[in-house]
Amino acid sequence: MSRAGPSLRVSGTLLILAAALAGVVITAMWSLSQTRWTTHLDRAERAGILLYSTLARAAAPPADVTLTPLAPPDAARAEQGAFAALSGLPSPSYVTLAPILPDGSGGEGLQLAVISDGLQYRVAELPSRPGQRPEETLGQLTRLMARYCSHPQIIARPDGGEWQRVEAPLVWGCAAAPADLRLPAIALALLALGVIFTLVTGTAARFTDFAAALAARRHLGGPESYEAEGPAELRAIVEAVNTYLEAEREQLAKRAVVLSGVSHDLGTPATRLRLRSALIEDAALREKFEADIDQMTAIIESALTYTRAELNIEEPRELSLSALVEALVDDYRDTGHPVSLASVEPMVLRAGQSLFTSRRGAQVVEGAHRVIVTARPVSIQRAVSNLVDNALKYGRRAVLRLEAGAETATIMVEDESGMRSTEQIEALMAPFRRGANAQSSDGIGLGLSIVSTVAMMHGGTLHFETAPHGLRAVFTIRRG
Repeated sequence: MSRAGPSLRVSGTLLILAAALAGVVITAMWSLSQTRWTTHLDRAERAGILLYSTLARAAAPPADVTLTPLAPPDAARAEQGAFAALSGLPSPSYVTLAPILPDGSGGEGLQLAVISDGLQYRVAELPSRPGQRPEETLGQLTRLMARYCSHPQIIARPDGGEWQRVEAPLVWGCAAAPADLRLPAIALALLALGVIFTLVTGTAARFTDFAAALAARRHLGGPESYEAEGPAELRAIVEAVNTYLEAEREQLAKRAVVLSGVSHDLGTPATRLRLRSALIEDAALREKFEADIDQMTAIIESALTYTRAELNIEEPRELSLSALVEALVDDYRDTGHPVSLASVEPMVLRAGQSLFTSRRGAQVVEGAHRVIVTARPVSIQRAVSNLVDNALKYGRRAVLRLEAGAETATIMVEDESGMRSTEQIEALMAPFRRGANAQSSDGIGLGLSIVSTVAMMHGGTLHFETAPHGLRAVFTIRRG
């Protein structure tokens, strides 16, 4: 079963609409912040232009701007350029000298200093143009002051005038600055991207996890049916897979039942035939009868074994593959078959680079190594036995070799058949295909098919390579 969730079409449409809405809100916040800041700076610039008329021509001060004449002691200090020694200054005090020169049209110059509690202003970078009037220069200065969060004071005196203290916290101070929505807009954009990324990757991960579960089913087994949380499309896929698995189980079960019934039903007449063949006086004819009966029984048992391998009913467990191979080789040798296990080459374990030297350490491990895998022991034993039987059948001897990596383990069975065509032997992996000596050997052609099925059940493969004296079967499975 699977839990309900919106379809990809619906969720994708909602996600697009949400992203578009978030984009509109972010753009509006950014534009509003830009507009407010531009208005704030323009107001400060206009106040600076009007302030020039107030200082140079005794005009009325701009709105929210106050002018206070300096006391005689402070005026004397200002005349000497000791602006930091004036009374009523913030602490700490940063002095920025910004004298304004008269222009050619008769505009008076200003002796001017800006005293701030936070920074010195970079007046050298103020925009200027040929023929720029003094009031425009003062407007550019107050616009620069309004860009930063500070509480500046202007100490100014026109040529031939008196020193004035100019304060306008509501024009170019921190309190006058509008709320900057650009940082919240960026945070909202990052949040929207994070939500979209999480939703997209989460949905993709559900499909990936289900695909991984199906890929590992033949190796590690799986439930009779799957459950999945996610969009409607994923639920439809899961339901289709569950339906297919159920139909496949029913088909394989029916096949096993039929073959088991046939095997049981043939048992009685086969027994009678065997008893009656014992009454045949001709020894050669009696031997042929018994051989036919044995072959008939072997056909049914092999087909039943193949079907059981497809049913995949054995549960995987952790086992020592090296111990299994060694025990199998010992069993063959006890019965007089020329089966041997190749010597294990030393394993070199390389360490990481030392902090005190550029050389890497290495350790050589001699002798056999335990190769631990998670597999179905009966199926693995049957597959390796089939490979050894084929090597003995088509060659003179069988040599086994076990190799292991971080993710896979490989059992190689090498014969001395003299055969050099890997295509010819791989063609025998199809069911009921037999080699050239089929008339002189037992079997019905299901051995390699069973081995290939077992390899696929364990996430591996079966293929053949050319060996020095024949062919080498390479049976690979995944370790985990």
